[in-house]
Amino acid sequence: MSEEKLYYRIGEVAKMFNVSTSLIRYWESEFSVLRPRKSTKGNRMFTQRDLRYLHMIYQLVKVQGHTLQGAKEALKKDFDRLEQKSTVLMTLNKTKEFLLELDKELEKKEKNQ
Repeated sequence: MSEEKLYYRIGEVAKMFNVSTSLIRYWESEFSVLRPRKSTKGNRMFTQRDLRYLHMIYQLVKVQGHTLQGAKEALKKDFDRLEQKSTVLMTLNKTKEFLLELDKELEKKEKNQ
């Protein structure tokens, strides 16, 4: 399984969620929970916490179809439950990635024997 980094650049984050960097910046301006750090050059540096919040926003807006206002209200109303659900989903996705990588490695070993 790949190591978790302390900070992720906006391009990496956009790729994780399959969205544009401009959408990430827009969500940052709309959702006060998103507060990525800025490097000395002014580049956004997202933490694991930011990724969890982005995952919550992504699920509400892109998957469930909430408007931005609806997503903000859902976060305000039920933040703890949404955060817990997001954490579980992210853990499951990481586990799936790990298992797929493991499967590939096992297939390589089988072919080489």
